[in-house]
Amino acid sequence: MSTVRPLLLVVMMAMATLSGCFGEDAGGEAVNKSDLSISPKVWSAGQWQIIELDAKADLVLYVPHFVKDPTTGFVQNGTIINVDSGDTLELQILPSARLDSATIFIADAGESLFPIRAANESWNTWMERGAPNIGSVYPVANMDGGELPWTNVSGAEAPRRIPIVVDMYRDVDNSLTIDEGQAHSEGWVDGRAVYEWIEMITDETPDPLDLADGAKGYLDRWIGNGNPAYEDAITFFSGVLEGYGLDVVVHRFQAGTAWAVNICGYKTGTQVPDEWLVFGAHFDIAPPAAYTPGPDLPGYGTRTGAYDNTAGSSMILETADSLSSIDTRRTMVFCLWSSEEEGLWGSSAFTGNLTNYPEITVTNYVNLDMMGINWPGDWVLSCYIGPEEDPDSIDQKAMYELAEWVGAGQLGLEHEIAKGWAAWSEDGEQAMWSDQYEDTVAIYESPTARSDHASFQDDLGTITLGWNGVVDGYPCYHRDCDRLSKMESYMVTEDATGEQNLVESFDVVAWWATMTFLTLDQEPIINQI
Repeated sequence: MSTVRPLLLVVMMAMATLSGCFGEDAGGEAVNKSDLSISPKVWSAGQWQIIELDAKADLVLYVPHFVKDPTTGFVQNGTIINVDSGDTLELQILPSARLDSATIFIADAGESLFPIRAANESWNTWMERGAPNIGSVYPVANMDGGELPWTNVSGAEAPRRIPIVVDMYRDVDNSLTIDEGQAHSEGWVDGRAVYEWIEMITDETPDPLDLADGAKGYLDRWIGNGNPAYEDAITFFSGVLEGYGLDVVVHRFQAGTAWAVNICGYKTGTQVPDEWLVFGAHFDIAPPAAYTPGPDLPGYGTRTGAYDNTAGSSMILETADSLSSIDTRRTMVFCLWSSEEEGLWGSSAFTGNLTNYPEITVTNYVNLDMMGINWPGDWVLSCYIGPEEDPDSIDQKAMYELAEWVGAGQLGLEHEIAKGWAAWSEDGEQAMWSDQYEDTVAIYESPTARSDHASFQDDLGTITLGWNGVVDGYPCYHRDCDRLSKMESYMVTEDATGEQNLVESFDVVAWWATMTFLTLDQEPIINQI
């Protein structure tokens, strides 16, 4: 499988100097746009849907979007299909949630090469630039034994092809206002759902019947033998994951004088079950300790930990809800770690235990810790990749390009990612965690592993990626004032409320993580160091 590259759009980072023309109808093609009828005329952005493609001539079409193979049920990153005149092809497709159009390409029957865009741009931008020729894709056999061909990348120039652009519209929850994040309230995953999980989990409304923490939410999630709030949260999180149909295991490990508890939901892969894709976030929060003066509410420790790390825990619940509904080649594992604040006790116990099972490989790990105070607020959204060895080069090139391909091409963050590269190159990682930047999304390899991804890099040699926002620049970091309302106050901008911006920030990370996961299930990216 290593010879096949279904990451069809991510390996051509370098901008080639070759350019080609790109007209309404490509010269030399016998087919034209009228030879393919697409239904529906407007697609639902960010939703799985059936589209019908009616051919009025023999042709071949390239669909550069996530599709689900009808035989295997597996999701794959694009396909190239021959369709005979008079035939109708049905495809189950997942287009971007954050763009207002989608593109497919057609060519004469028998053709095989189609163009690719650069990883750091969308199809629309590529066409606006004159469709420069930077390589091509061609069909190869479906490695799962399914019906839809996979695609492979070639350095050969692709002849001009005919683009067909389809308008898209994203459904919204009309019971919400724009200020409440209505624009990002629906989809296979969506940011509003993450916000509502945080709102529920951190609810401090008194509840005298709750003997664990005396509140409606799940507060006081501090590791500790016999802490009833800690155990109550374990019961809650494991119950949610079980409700998704996952096989849930509460792993308990002795760590020092306390128990480290990890809650993991498993869905066994149907093709390569011993290869695991792991999503993780720590559900514990900073415990009360010695009095520490602060710029807001004083004292170390928090009851709610809205930002650190109810936000990441809520993201796990949202992505697990959707991804658990599909079949995958590899085993999906959704974990909520405890004891991150004490020194990564939970995740390191998990990875250390896995070293006893050499038949299991964690191919990739996605970390979700401290998200929300970032773009589209006046802060950096960081997408960090590791491990890193050489600070002067990109060690994990394939993962870096995948992050760009999703962030720029699927999420429409081309401008923000370009600003992020410039900011990170000039100011370094620490500035991304503390300073204010407008319209900035930074993708970079991180030498600093201060969260649970360190366990996977160090113990298993797994390549990891994750997302976060402000860290050291957040005055409520590990303090009592780490509440949802405080997060909102930091996300207010001239054109949007803090709640609206928070919902959008969660939406971006939910989609970025989900689309990355779908691609890695088709072909993992292995540590290149």
